[in-house]
Amino acid sequence: MTGWLPSAAGSGFDVDHLPYGVFAPGDGAPRVGVRIGDQVLDIAGLARAENRSWAGIVEAGSLNPLLAAGPAIWSAVRGFLTVALADAEWQERVSPHVHGLSDVQLRLPFQVADYVDFYASEHHAIALGRLFRPGSEPLPPNWKHLPVGYHGRAGTVVPSGTPIVRPRGQHKEATEQWPVFGPSRRLDVEAEIGFVVGAGSQPAQRLSVNDFADHVFGVCLVNDWSARDIQSWEYVPLGPFLGKSFANSISHWITPLTALESARVPPPDRSVPLLPYLADDPSEPWGLDLSLTIEWNGTPVSHPPFASTYYTGAQMLAHLTANGASVRPGDLFASGTVSGPGPGPGPGPGDRGPAGRIVRRAVPRRPAADRAGRRRGADLPGGRRHRHHPGRRARYRRRTARTRRGDGNRCAGY
Repeated sequence: MTGWLPSAAGSGFDVDHLPYGVFAPGDGAPRVGVRIGDQVLDIAGLARAENRSWAGIVEAGSLNPLLAAGPAIWSAVRGFLTVALADAEWQERVSPHVHGLSDVQLRLPFQVADYVDFYASEHHAIALGRLFRPGSEPLPPNWKHLPVGYHGRAGTVVPSGTPIVRPRGQHKEATEQWPVFGPSRRLDVEAEIGFVVGAGSQPAQRLSVNDFADHVFGVCLVNDWSARDIQSWEYVPLGPFLGKSFANSISHWITPLTALESARVPPPDRSVPLLPYLADDPSEPWGLDLSLTIEWNGTPVSHPPFASTYYTGAQMLAHLTANGASVRPGDLFASGTVSGPGPGPGPGPGDRGPAGRIVRRAVPRRPAADRAGRRRGADLPGGRRHRHHPGRRARYRRRTARTRRGDGNRCAGY
């Protein structure tokens, strides 16, 4: 769908996408906006001018009140914005509330309540198992039965572009007799998809895979920074700690789940039957046909396909609430490294490259007919290129959605 703003067409940020974020115009206060082309619309300003009942929800300097409002309000806001930005008759009323991206400062889009990182890619789990446990079975015995995860530090989730300081900690190489304390020698990146929780749940309320769309607002890109040497020395028996807790970078823009309807595909075939609370619902598949690309100094080193991720976001949500743990607006849970079946930069690549400049793309890898005969994976709103060039304004092209980390800090963003 195209709108009346010339910069939107073909940018990857046209009317069928409309991701949400938080921005500050000049010296003004942070406010909620929606991205359209190379511009951002002040949602609250337009909503107040149009006397929308939900205007107060988007007046905060964070997405959290909108996240908490639930699916009915999400639908109302998105429906209003779609009409306002697609229908040329709205141009005169909307234009006063539109700002150029070069004139604003982008902020952390929401206050993170809790952060959980999963380990949902079978290809990555096998690769990491071989790295950390050479000569042993790479997959733990529980891996095909539940989505393995750990709780991270919500306070160290930062927006793309935030400088990252190389972490320090204990590490020990196989050739060393004793551990040493110092800067990580093996700082790594992990390209992941993050799921942003909107409507919360009550304590002891277990959510099912079919509750996913009622509680998850949208998705973002995540770089789960990892100090591999610190991680490998500390992770037994309780899992990652200092090797992971120093920083996680997320995109400035949150793509609403409804914008990804055309990307929904069945998850991979199950070699081991899942327990009923995690069982896939064939009528409501929540695999997402996205592709990511990692570049190091301009050279593609990996193109992992998210469609191959073994566990879906719906299964991750069902599992993290299976014991009665509640979720809150602003909770973030990430997929873990998205990985393909083999090493190298070609189609279906390995899980990671050196910790250099990173580009991550969200693109539809293949069309797939869904149960209603529509084409899925062919019209993903995020399916366009988004490349950051350090020191100058971003350019946009069709068919890929990229993010480049420049000099160790630019790492996530649609």
